Amino acid sequence: MTAGGRRAFAFLVNPASGGGAAPRVVVPLARALREAGAEVEVTYTTSAAETPALVDAAVARDAVVVSVGGDGMLSSVAGSVAERGGVLAVVPAGRGNDFARMLAIPTDTGAQARLLLAAEPRPIDLLRATQADGSSYVVAGSVYAGVDARAAEIVDRSHWLPSALQYPYAAVRALATYRPVQCTLEVDGERTTHQAATVVVANSRFYGKGMAIAPTASVDDGLLEVVVIEAASHLDLIRSLPKVYDGSHVDLAEVTVRTGRSVSLSGRHRGGAAVPVGADGESLGPLPADAATPLRVDLLPAAVRVLA
Repeated sequence: MTAGGRRAFAFLVNPASGGGAAPRVVVPLARALREAGAEVEVTYTTSAAETPALVDAAVARDAVVVSVGGDGMLSSVAGSVAERGGVLAVVPAGRGNDFARMLAIPTDTGAQARLLLAAEPRPIDLLRATQADGSSYVVAGSVYAGVDARAAEIVDRSHWLPSALQYPYAAVRALATYRPVQCTLEVDGERTTHQAATVVVANSRFYGKGMAIAPTASVDDGLLEVVVIEAASHLDLIRSLPKVYDGSHVDLAEVTVRTGRSVSLSGRHRGGAAVPVGADGESLGPLPADAATPLRVDLLPAAVRVLA
């Protein structure tokens, strides 16, 4: 993590994150680190396919890999850093920044520089989502199926709105038009069935730009949390939306929270339509309909070391 007695950093920056906010964030931060004597290399990339090679090069020279972007960028980087035994750091520059919120990463340049220069790495858990075709994805925050995945799709088409309004707008619109999901859920081998609005498998407390969907989740407890919000009327779901921001929704009768290490999920909308699946703001495609070939989400305990 040092080069010639100095801490070294490899910034991987998604220039499209946050509507172009990432370069504005990284330039003064890189300058502050260099002025403090650190070695800093900055690479701009919008291709997840480039990430493994970039991480390889950074870890080979003992540099901290710094993800600068949103939650989707972070997940793609975290998996590669975990596989190579490197050290990860997070600089929030996306629209949601929920995993950075979970880690209490500061947004002030000076505070970010001090953290990067002085913090000691600590191990945190990650998730691995595996689809029926065998394709798998490492996820930092959460995997979700149902109305929230639909909301994420709406967010991606809502750039015409101010950033502060995109997530609330998408949540209300998705809730107003949702269809219940008939699903089979298995947590550590215990199977249940549900008529749900959404099912969330969480490592982090937060998603959707600050919603405390899993308020007791921890990134270093070796457990994932499964939050099931049962189907209700459109109006009741919209009325209960504010409760998700402070986590009090888990006290509602329609909400079930379970913990475990391995989750399987399958299902479809009433009428047979496919259910969208999302992970940290990125689409994972449709939820498998057949319980024999479900989506699987496994906890990866202490998977990566992070400066936080």
